[in-house]
Amino acid sequence: MTRDKKLRTVVLHDPELDDLNTIIRYLLYSHQFETEGLIYSSSRFHWKGDGKGTLFSGESEHSQLGIGTIPQWRWDEGSCFMEDAVEAYAEVYPNLLVHAEGYPHPDELRSRIYEGNVEFPGDISKDSPGSDLIKELILDDKPGKLYLLTGAGQSTIGRALKSIEEEYKNSSQWKNIYEKIAKKVVIQSFGDQDGVYESYIGPIWPDIEFREMATSIWGYPARRVVLPEDRHFLSAAWTRENISNVGPFGELYMVWGDGKQMHKNDITDFFGFAGVTVEQLKELGYIPWYGGVEEPGSWISEGDTSMYMNLLDNGLDAHVDASFGGWGGRNGKDIDPNGMASKDYSSSRWFGAAQRDFAARMQWTITPEYKDANHHPVVEVVGLENTVVRPGQTIILKAVVKDPDGDNLTGHWWQYEEAGTYPGQIDLISDGEEQNTKSENFYPFVVPSPGSPEIAKLIKDEIKVISQFTVPTDAVNGQTLHFILEATDNGDKPLTSYKRVVLTVSR
Repeated sequence: MTRDKKLRTVVLHDPELDDLNTIIRYLLYSHQFETEGLIYSSSRFHWKGDGKGTLFSGESEHSQLGIGTIPQWRWDEGSCFMEDAVEAYAEVYPNLLVHAEGYPHPDELRSRIYEGNVEFPGDISKDSPGSDLIKELILDDKPGKLYLLTGAGQSTIGRALKSIEEEYKNSSQWKNIYEKIAKKVVIQSFGDQDGVYESYIGPIWPDIEFREMATSIWGYPARRVVLPEDRHFLSAAWTRENISNVGPFGELYMVWGDGKQMHKNDITDFFGFAGVTVEQLKELGYIPWYGGVEEPGSWISEGDTSMYMNLLDNGLDAHVDASFGGWGGRNGKDIDPNGMASKDYSSSRWFGAAQRDFAARMQWTITPEYKDANHHPVVEVVGLENTVVRPGQTIILKAVVKDPDGDNLTGHWWQYEEAGTYPGQIDLISDGEEQNTKSENFYPFVVPSPGSPEIAKLIKDEIKVISQFTVPTDAVNGQTLHFILEATDNGDKPLTSYKRVVLTVSR
């Protein structure tokens, strides 16, 4: 949307149904990334085995279920869900290009699918095509961060780093290579699903930034943490209308009671059943670990989606620092509507906007005309010449907001108190009236349709959303204040755009 350069990413998955759903959403945002690799990788939940019948005697999900040594676990030969997702993407690619620039050609994505370390969980003993790719990307001289995004284990990443260590550890180049890697690589992972981070990456590469991206709102426990006003986004009615009944991606997306299984005879995957009880599932030989059966057609999970949500170019700049927070949560707790500090709320607070965004992009896939779909408001902060502020100083926050579809818009500024380091709430004043920063008051304005006579006047006059505040006199040197401009249109699938302003106190 506004970023000068795409962020470089490598996406690693194991064949879990939520990984399939996660990659479908990722591909809808792939115009924002330089996707360097889509890599199959093992975890304690899924591993392929070596194809020789070697029995695995270590720990994984199967051993926790009391199952003895086996040659593979929940990984069918020929599993190709990432290829399937890219093929669905290829069908909708022409439509996606109508609505946003930069979507990669399907052939480019096809060429970047690799098999990583898939044989056994936590095995970093030998190279794989996927680990070789990551090694090459880590050592190249392209500028910027390299984001390694894993919804599986970290064995493929670990093997790439191990190979670099083995090659350079005793050479004169080691110090420079280590420092380069520490500055360049960011690992964003849904947990440590094979123990490789704890056993190898963390101890040997402690200066590589590791961001824990595990969230409940994007996973199987979503119903336990979703906000009441967002619960309908998990329902069968909303999911059918906006996701599963919408084009090739919708056909591939997995929902409750759809009769699908990622793997044959998978005793842990009972989500395709409808109209059965937990006891009946047990009688059929399944392990209903989820605890119940949900409405057919409703949301199951996108457990690993949070690993890339903070990299989206939505104006929140959540990729800059793990404490900033965005659609994938943050490394801290936010204060929920009940006044409780909650790690879940730091991600669930954004869920509604993210789901509406998903719905709008799904419509792009089946809409060949730009005018027939909704698109994001465009937000620009103006007049803020200095982000260093003094206690007692009056600050005016001003933004210009336009909509490419001519939709009505609502917008407001609010303080993201938890993301800042100043430990207090600041009163914003808008339209001459003092308001609490947590208020849900909005300030509406209308943008003309593109090409209309009024558009020239709009550009000349610059419709603005304005708030002001006084920097607290008790703010100390170095403390930060985060403010978010949030603007939403009233399109058929409403979309929200943001701008974050970070102010630093200097006395």
